Amino acid sequence: MRIYLQTLPESGAEAPRYVQISLEQDLFGGWTLYRESGVQGGKATLKRDVYLEYDKALAAFVRARDAQLKKGLKVMFSQGQESAHGR
Repeated sequence: MRIYLQTLPESGAEAPRYVQISLEQDLFGGWTLYRESGVQGGKATLKRDVYLEYDKALAAFVRARDAQLKKGLKVMFSQGQESAHGR
């Protein structure tokens, strides 16, 4: 499951900020939550958290998504679970 969020471009002078959150199952049955953020066309930061249980991984995905929505980022793309964008 994956969701891509970004700020809306204001005056065109600055590149929009983005956050991409994805949840993937690993080869051992665990779950990895990836959080990538940065400025489009610039450097990015990638953080990774590993969970043994799907429910805990999904809860972390939802918390990460909701935190970005509260900051004002807008969903641009959502793939995976039917309601990954939460709206």
